[in-house]
Amino acid sequence: MPANLRTEAPSPTVPGEAVAPLLRGIAVLRQLTEAVGGTLSPSDLERATGLARSTIDRITATLARMGYIRLDGRDAVLAPRVMELGNAYLAALRLPALLDARADALADALDESVSLAVADRDGIRFIHQATRRRAMSLSFRIGDLLPAERTAPGALFATEWGAADWRHWRERRDSDPENRGFRAVPPRRPVPPSPDGFEERAHRARATGWSLDDQLIEPGLVAVSVPVRNPRTGRIACVASVVSHTSRHSAADLRDTLLPRLRTAVAAMEEDLRTAPPPTPGAAPADLAGWTGGSKQELGRDFVESLARGLTVLTAFGEGRAELTLTDVAKATGLARATARRALITYEHLDLVAPTGDRTFALTPRVLSLGFPPLSRTSLPRIARPHLTELAHRIHESTSLAVLTASGTEIQYTARVATSHVMSVDITVGTRLPAYATSTGRVLLADAPEPDRALSEVRAQGYALVDEELEEGLRSIAVPVRDGTGRVVAALNTATHAARRTVEECRHDLLPELTATAHRIEADLHVTGRFTHVPPT
Repeated sequence: MPANLRTEAPSPTVPGEAVAPLLRGIAVLRQLTEAVGGTLSPSDLERATGLARSTIDRITATLARMGYIRLDGRDAVLAPRVMELGNAYLAALRLPALLDARADALADALDESVSLAVADRDGIRFIHQATRRRAMSLSFRIGDLLPAERTAPGALFATEWGAADWRHWRERRDSDPENRGFRAVPPRRPVPPSPDGFEERAHRARATGWSLDDQLIEPGLVAVSVPVRNPRTGRIACVASVVSHTSRHSAADLRDTLLPRLRTAVAAMEEDLRTAPPPTPGAAPADLAGWTGGSKQELGRDFVESLARGLTVLTAFGEGRAELTLTDVAKATGLARATARRALITYEHLDLVAPTGDRTFALTPRVLSLGFPPLSRTSLPRIARPHLTELAHRIHESTSLAVLTASGTEIQYTARVATSHVMSVDITVGTRLPAYATSTGRVLLADAPEPDRALSEVRAQGYALVDEELEEGLRSIAVPVRDGTGRVVAALNTATHAARRTVEECRHDLLPELTATAHRIEADLHVTGRFTHVPPT
């Protein structure tokens, strides 16, 4: 956990050594993050950023090359790989990895949503959400930013504010009384009058050690919060909250019935922080400078190398690399010291990086504003669908993703891209079929601890091919899709008519394409699922 992190307001004057293309690229990523579905057309990006169309085209081409967005027709769409930026911050912070199991267990025990949040200047930003699936449930996402005065965690963080922090808060509140600068605040909701004021709530939180949100952010939403303190410094590392709805609990109910259990969980979290072993530095990014140089040679002026190199600086941070010197950053990325220095100057201006003392730098929570929130609640079918589309175009056959049902006897299709043939397989999303009779089912069943002999062969060869067993004339072939732990969570397949491809052609032509596509889906799944739960359906 970075110490002595300073997050003063970014200077309104752009430093002379700031990297202009990096500033523009960050502006584009932020606009996509705030857009519905993480999607904007080039014209929308022009209007939102004030940049020229040619500049927008070069930036989106560069971000697409990096895998941070994909180009869907003319639209730019956030892609899962952009989450590696937020992952770098969360890994360096360590709090989600150390505390999320406690938060999830508390949510299960109480059957209520539990969140973890950190301070982000005069706001709070979520770093973990354990939500309950209900008609009325928590809609905030990891990375969302809320104004401190309209949350229970905010009053706790304010207990550590100095005079300059309070002055900044008052200036922001006066200039933006409706919280329009906080995009996650529910729209068209009037700011509720505070009976005793935020400063009084902070004073009370300092005295009691907990805070209450009685419908401050949205009618019906109530929460109780307790600080989780850094055992080394005694300062607040994050705040844990139990969040409910007035249809289940009043604010007073939360205080009287759930606060004691929250305090017990927080005590266990603080013990986890106290006894946590030192972080093990993960592998630094490999030859990023070489990759950006090669991309520039291939794409020419359409690739903005200074933008790509600047973004790689953020990925230099991570577990065991929470605080880095300029030399550390240059070494991790392969960039020249002068290039890394200008990127750090740019990020400090944008409040994405802050000095931590002794010539070191750390990422700030604001890094989570770069694409993380809209993708933090994605699903495996949404991750897979663009890859299925590309695969279907390459092999000219329909492609599908399927999972095993709870019974373990059927498979259910969760994503599908169909192609046009006179003879085609009539399958839609939601269709269920007997698991053992399908190639997808056999791939999924083969991951069982003790598969039968036939399934052991499927596991060993890494695919299943079913030749006219489910239906005469139908051939299908499937490969597994694995999560970050190596567990098979889905199967990717294609099916064809026996008249179009022989069995050997399925193995020779279709299997390599399926395998390559599964690996691309897995790469996106591993980035997305590092600090978020990715539902399989």
